[in-house]
Amino acid sequence: MSKEITQKQIDAWKAEHGDIFMIKIEDKKAYLKKPNRKTLSYAAMAGQKDNMAFNEIILKDCWLGGDEEIKTDDGLFLSASAKLPELIQIKEAELVKL
Repeated sequence: MSKEITQKQIDAWKAEHGDIFMIKIEDKKAYLKKPNRKTLSYAAMAGQKDNMAFNEIILKDCWLGGDEEIKTDDGLFLSASAKLPELIQIKEAELVKL
């Protein structure tokens, strides 16, 4: 079990990274930031050869704190992997011909 993450720590992460997310799996928690373009590009390239590599890279590069077992236990990792796409928020764009 990791040390308890305080609201003060979460506020510090928000100040540094913007939006912060928590994935909760039973009594385990992972605190993550949104991936940047560099992380997404690297993960996408690795994911072409190994589907799990995409999730591993996103989880590793976006990880701020929490229970390390989420990264090492297959069952917990797969549960977290199911939520990772929600970190990648794509806004609706509009193309207007002028």
